[in-house]
Amino acid sequence: MTKEQLAYLKKIIMEKRDRLLSELEHMKSSGLNTSMKETSGDHSAYSFHMADQGTDTMDREQQYFFAARDGNLLYHLNLALERIDKGEYGACVQCGKDISMERLEAVPHARLCIECKSKEELLKR
Repeated sequence: MTKEQLAYLKKIIMEKRDRLLSELEHMKSSGLNTSMKETSGDHSAYSFHMADQGTDTMDREQQYFFAARDGNLLYHLNLALERIDKGEYGACVQCGKDISMERLEAVPHARLCIECKSKEELLKR
């Protein structure tokens, strides 16, 4: 991999990382860390309608799911940046072969070449 290709892929990773951090901050500021009572604006001791509670609960669970997914992707992007710093980026961690540029452009945090990833997915089934 050339220095230009590495710089290009590092830029993609950094942009994705910055976008994820921004999204996570937005989720946090939009009420992810508040209680249902605080989110609803209701400060009374009485509960609100069950259907409203169900909808609010579903929305909060969905937010937690997205935050967890984004946190996981952020973790993998940070690992990719570490591999770049160590000079290990672009090589499959399993077989050691180079990961194709097409794969790295599509999945810049990829740790495995397409062959090893395919084998891994087959074993999971």
